[in-house]
Amino acid sequence: MTTPALPTPVLLTFDMDAELLWTARDPAGADKPVWVSQGHYGPKVGLPRILALLRRYDITATFFVPGQVVERYPAQIEAILEAGLTIEHHSHTHAWSESLSEEQEAEEFQLAADAITRATGRAPRGWRSPAAELTPHSVKLMEKHGMRFSSNLFDSDSAHLLQAHDRTTGIVELPFAWALVDTPVFMYTNRVAGRVMSAPSAVLETWTREFDGLVEEPGTHFMLATHPQIIGRPSRMWVLEQTVRHVLASGRAEFLSCADYAERVRPGLLAERDAA
Repeated sequence: MTTPALPTPVLLTFDMDAELLWTARDPAGADKPVWVSQGHYGPKVGLPRILALLRRYDITATFFVPGQVVERYPAQIEAILEAGLTIEHHSHTHAWSESLSEEQEAEEFQLAADAITRATGRAPRGWRSPAAELTPHSVKLMEKHGMRFSSNLFDSDSAHLLQAHDRTTGIVELPFAWALVDTPVFMYTNRVAGRVMSAPSAVLETWTREFDGLVEEPGTHFMLATHPQIIGRPSRMWVLEQTVRHVLASGRAEFLSCADYAERVRPGLLAERDAA
């Protein structure tokens, strides 16, 4: 008798950067109301649509939220918590990590951790860089703040333990890929030449074909990394919903929070490390 394959973990993640996506790149952007209004759309309009979709299909997700966004949007944070969803660490101001000194990066970690803990009653357990990059100090700061998982690298389709120079940490890395992120295909700005927006149908094909490939390979996971201000448009919500429907129809997937999945795979990964 053939043993049924284990379900493929599906990790829906939402980086709710709000206006910090814009002002962190250009502090003068705070005085550009049209520019920052793009960020306001996420918490105010996109988030309710996302929460409604998650509720409609009774599935879970993970929100990575900068500390300043946690402080500025208390009602939206409460809505996420009331939905039974988790909020994880995504810096404080969304400043690009490689632009910070060691002291500044440490301050970013501490301020955001404090803001999340105050708002949620729970210390964050995972960290995603605000700019898709780590510094030589990032892993040390994750360890100092008790991070159980990281979601930053693009090196695998499977969870593994995060490396720090020449040692293997106890932090579970949950990699993802640009092909499963909404910004390369949907983010447009009139201040950066050459950016174009993809048709929703093309993105749906990419996302569903990625899932169909990963589900055939044991030990992999399928992670979408999206932003409420981008994925929250109706045409993009169609892509997200159709992807969810496709995943559910397969009968071969399980929706999990990042924290729960990291805890599931941690014992085996630690055993492999210690046996090496």
